[in-house]
Amino acid sequence: MTGRHRPRQFLAPACALLLACAGAGASRAQDAPGPRLAAPSAAASQAFSGDGRETDKSVAIPAAEIITFDLLLSNFNRAFSGSHDYDVSWHSIRHNLRGPWVVDDDPFSVNQFAHPYQGSLYHATGRSMGLNYWQASALTFAGSAWWEITGEKTPPSKNDQVASGIAGSFLGEPLFRMAHLVGDHSTLPAAWRPWLASAISPPVGLNRQLFGDRYGAVFDDHDPAYYSRLHVGGNHVTNDNFASSNGIKTNAAQVDYAMDYGLPGKPGYSYDRPFDYFNFEAALSSSNGVENLTSNGMLLGDHFGWGDSVRGIAGVYGGYEYLAPQIFRVSTTSVSLGTTLQWWAAEHLAIQGGVSGGVGYAAASSTLRDVASTEYHYGMAPRGAMNLRLIEGDRLSLDVAGRIVSLGKIANRRAGRDDVSRLETALTWRVAGPHAIGVSYVWSHRSAAFPGGVDQRQTLGQFGVYYTLLGQQDFGAVDWRHPG
Repeated sequence: MTGRHRPRQFLAPACALLLACAGAGASRAQDAPGPRLAAPSAAASQAFSGDGRETDKSVAIPAAEIITFDLLLSNFNRAFSGSHDYDVSWHSIRHNLRGPWVVDDDPFSVNQFAHPYQGSLYHATGRSMGLNYWQASALTFAGSAWWEITGEKTPPSKNDQVASGIAGSFLGEPLFRMAHLVGDHSTLPAAWRPWLASAISPPVGLNRQLFGDRYGAVFDDHDPAYYSRLHVGGNHVTNDNFASSNGIKTNAAQVDYAMDYGLPGKPGYSYDRPFDYFNFEAALSSSNGVENLTSNGMLLGDHFGWGDSVRGIAGVYGGYEYLAPQIFRVSTTSVSLGTTLQWWAAEHLAIQGGVSGGVGYAAASSTLRDVASTEYHYGMAPRGAMNLRLIEGDRLSLDVAGRIVSLGKIANRRAGRDDVSRLETALTWRVAGPHAIGVSYVWSHRSAAFPGGVDQRQTLGQFGVYYTLLGQQDFGAVDWRHPG
């Protein structure tokens, strides 16, 4: 638990994160990477030249950094939060060690946004000190448990352990890789790169400054194919069928960023490590702050091909989702089976798509725009997602994506349910260079029924117009048909 923080406290880091992520992909990087933030030493260079040597790694240093961070955060909250939750003592620590672990009722944005972000810092701390994904994930889980026991005097929380200890790694790995993308492959001015990398993943920037390239500063990303784009514009509510409309804003400014990293089809690219493929999305809206933060990556899997026109990957995906349109909020930490592929349907027409389905630990709430509300439901939830992108040459793309989360008693739906679905469409026309114009329509729907409550159906439709800044590889079509 993290106490009753006001949600606006999280808007500043969210804004910095989104804008810095835009720098990760929107910079027009060339095939030959620019100079790195920290020039690799001879030993580090040999580590990635195929001779099997590795850079140093440390468990003790990131563990010490996490303990120090938790101590500073707890004392900061104790001094400035106005809450007694942080009056930690040896007595409270001994009590928390004995348990029991509970399900807390902290504000939705604290439990479902702040805790995963805190966990992402733990994960990146381990990764930036040379640990691999699974080692950093174990450290993240342990760091989350340490916070639950020693960071607050309140009983340790099971839902917070999922959010920080598991979702934190699902979010932290993409942020770690995007920070390295800025530092090692960007053509942005060299003076900007450390700041952007630090904004995306603060531990990466901090440990590069402290230790140079001794540990995890030099990360071999295998030069992935990726698609990225930045939207800046506004949207208008076109459909608002819900019980209460108090406070609904019909017009809103929005900034959002998306990246597909490790797209299938690039010759020589492998998927041996977790998150060698991932999808990342983040959106900020003037109507309700953080509206979308999504990370979904392949944990285990491999690539495949059908003839000369299809390349893809399939395996087990791990994902974190935080959706908060004006009418409801939902968050999931999930594991799914899925696939992502690209098909060259014609000489200049590529179709990219993906589908996944699995189960996760989810939370959902309907309280309109009151993001500090503690009225929400937890439970195991089947979830599914699909996406489709049609790419016509280097001028036009059409995106369609949908997702559904069905929270409640899986075996007994009459005991209560909370079904959330969302459909997103976008048409992007490239004007010149990386500059494009985009239009979108987003449909969000929630249907819920619980014993003793009133059935609720809520729908929101939004039409948007955006300036679009495309990233390194324009619309992201990977062409393996014409080598060289």
